[in-house]
Amino acid sequence: MGTETAPTLYSTVSRQFIADWLAALHPLYSETEYRAFLKRADLMPDQVPSQGRVTLDQIVSLYQLAAVETGDEMMGLWSRPVRPRALQHLLTSVREATTLASALFRFSTFWNLLLDDYQFALIETTGELTLRLDPQGDQTAQRFGHMLILKLAHGLLSWLARYEVPVAGVGFAFERPAFDEDYAVVFPAVVQFEKTATSISFPSDVLGAVQARSSADLNRFLENAPRDWIFTRSQQHTQSLRVRTYLTESEWCNANLTGAASAMHMTPRTLIRKLDADGTTFQAIKDALRRDIAIRHLQMGQHSVEAIAHEVGFSSAANFHKAFQRWTGNTPSSYRRGPSAGV
Repeated sequence: MGTETAPTLYSTVSRQFIADWLAALHPLYSETEYRAFLKRADLMPDQVPSQGRVTLDQIVSLYQLAAVETGDEMMGLWSRPVRPRALQHLLTSVREATTLASALFRFSTFWNLLLDDYQFALIETTGELTLRLDPQGDQTAQRFGHMLILKLAHGLLSWLARYEVPVAGVGFAFERPAFDEDYAVVFPAVVQFEKTATSISFPSDVLGAVQARSSADLNRFLENAPRDWIFTRSQQHTQSLRVRTYLTESEWCNANLTGAASAMHMTPRTLIRKLDADGTTFQAIKDALRRDIAIRHLQMGQHSVEAIAHEVGFSSAANFHKAFQRWTGNTPSSYRRGPSAGV
């Protein structure tokens, strides 16, 4: 899918975002096995509290452990287990498609053979092609499961295109969660909630020919899953992610709203209004970036807490500790890996 850009590198999601996933996994293990599993995935409650942050590395570790250990490649998220090698067969099928639209058709057909509780419908309207997930009976939407299967569709199209395919819109058939901002680092489009059905739509004019993918490419995608497709690499889909990208590409510690607005060719007042529409502010975006950079450095374990505090713009480790606890609900040391003792 191309070179990883800064929004993916530093992005994290809230612990609440994966809570449905963990709830689906829990019954597949004994209590002792489940705690051992969380520990291997660096997701013990004392490591990442309920209000804490989860990195892409942790999500990848969780996925790769759970898919193997449970024998279910969708890890309890659907009523019927998805047996091992299903994803490999899906990739083999879609890479034989000649266009991205036909790949999406193959994707829907594949899952309709495996899922009992939902079926995919592919709907073509003027200018868009929509993949819609229709319940078969009175179903309660599994939030993480719905997110993951839509993101897999987008990830596979982007893999076939060799660039992140634009998305026209994403809708979910459940109420807006408290962690709704997490969806911005997953989907390159505005996400809506409380829709009649879960769906993802693509502009018809971007669903052209696929690029050839070798068996080695396929194996690499499987080995890395879901690293290559879970977080978006788009820099344009919301003003908030555009600001975040601007900050990562500049001297962000000294960056301000006026400079960001100028770089985006708008007035500060217009940028404030657009960020307000995204439900955020310039300072909140800057703080979130500082938080995620700090978490990444802490988990890499190569710098002391004091050095990290200085890098993310704090005059003292004590001030950094206070801010970090406000951001994550836990101390910097709880995220640390590696030999650095810090302060």
